[in-house]
Amino acid sequence: MKERKLILPEFDVQRLKRLLNSVNNRSDNALMKSLTEEFDHAQVVPSREIPPDVVTMNSRVRITDLETGEESVYTIVFPTEADTEKNKLSVLAPLGTALLGDRVGSVVEWAVPGGTTRIRIEEIEFQPEAAGMYPEEPST
Repeated sequence: MKERKLILPEFDVQRLKRLLNSVNNRSDNALMKSLTEEFDHAQVVPSREIPPDVVTMNSRVRITDLETGEESVYTIVFPTEADTEKNKLSVLAPLGTALLGDRVGSVVEWAVPGGTTRIRIEEIEFQPEAAGMYPEEPST
């Protein structure tokens, strides 16, 4: 698999790093390592510079499972907002981590019990940054 070229908003990265620090000892270390590696390899840019085809926090994303052809729509959220009945997927779930920072058209792979799952990002139905919803500038 070729290396993923991720783009993440600076504000999301700051909030996610705080989240990782708060759950580091209570969560799956492999997942924490995966998300930390995404930060290390991502291009981090101001929210106003995020292209509209990139999955960010609170984006609503339509995906296709490449094995089954099944389509699903998820909103990527923080763990406290996760709700399977409303298709709100935690960023700390393996699929949430896999989608974050990728673009429409990307094929995303990740390990699951029994093998590897592959999905394609078909569409971003909503992205806060594309909708002009920019967070407060981070304080230093």
